[in-house]
Amino acid sequence: MDLEVRISEIRAQLEAETNTPPACPPEQQRRWERLRSKYVGREGMVRELFGIVARLPADQKAAAGRRVNEFKAEIEARLNGAAPAPVAAGPAVDKTLPGRAPEPGRRHPVYRTWEEIVRLFQRLGFDVVYGPEIETEYHNFEALNIPLEHPSRDAFDTFYVRKPYLLRSHTSPVQIRTMKERKPPIRVIAPGKVFRPDKPDAGHSPMFHQVEGLMVGEGVTFAKLKGVLDLFAKSMWGPDTKIRFRPSFFPFTEPSAEVDVSCFICGAKGCPACKQSGWMEILGSGMVHPKVLENCGIDPEKNTGFAFGMGIERIAMLKYGIPDIRLFYENHFGFLRQF
Repeated sequence: MDLEVRISEIRAQLEAETNTPPACPPEQQRRWERLRSKYVGREGMVRELFGIVARLPADQKAAAGRRVNEFKAEIEARLNGAAPAPVAAGPAVDKTLPGRAPEPGRRHPVYRTWEEIVRLFQRLGFDVVYGPEIETEYHNFEALNIPLEHPSRDAFDTFYVRKPYLLRSHTSPVQIRTMKERKPPIRVIAPGKVFRPDKPDAGHSPMFHQVEGLMVGEGVTFAKLKGVLDLFAKSMWGPDTKIRFRPSFFPFTEPSAEVDVSCFICGAKGCPACKQSGWMEILGSGMVHPKVLENCGIDPEKNTGFAFGMGIERIAMLKYGIPDIRLFYENHFGFLRQF
């Protein structure tokens, strides 16, 4: 068979098949794959043309081979230019079905608790103050009367960036900065993130949140501290909530006390949540140490003050009955949807 005649026949057939109206996208894609195999595949029509070339006289084979290769390129260009873009396989869409409304976002339980605590103390006349999360050793330790040999200053208990800088281990440095910037009377709370190299477990996390409170001025007494914390506890857990103070020790307060609230789950009768004691620990507190006042340029002979600090996750766990602090950070929708 004459090579040019066969090329003309194949070209006419290709034009007829590629000009056929398209079918639905999946079938259309399969059709173009069949055409590619039919014309330029291993057993396609171009192979037939090379068979014709093989039977030609030796002096004609080179020119005929170039002609077939040119025609093959023509076929591929036509198939590539006319073929539809691949359609991703997927389930058919039923346009009659009602749409799905996007799920609205929810406030994270830690920040819900943060905001509730802040609102409570704002109603008591406290200002909200913030400070840097990367602190100096002076503000995080020395100004708070924490001596150099104190174990909390060890690298096992503090995230050091590069001395003298570190990730603050409590929000007390904000109180130091506030007392240096303001003159008594001072009444502030300092919420924020804090960092400690604790191994994560049900009750510990290397990053958590605290709210610390401070009141400094003339005539500030331990009785006023008790009154403020009693109002806080009753506002947070109900009017029947009771508080108790247990003697403790903190370098920056003297005297110092741990504060418990009566178990609001069992009504102080004893349950697994309160370890059958009827009480739950919520925070540490005490009267600001005179040395701390002196470090901030406040006269301890004229002014006194109290301070307290609580973990926001701890309050949220008690408020919502959450058994494991790690649930706050796993971002599991099943957990977060409850709030």
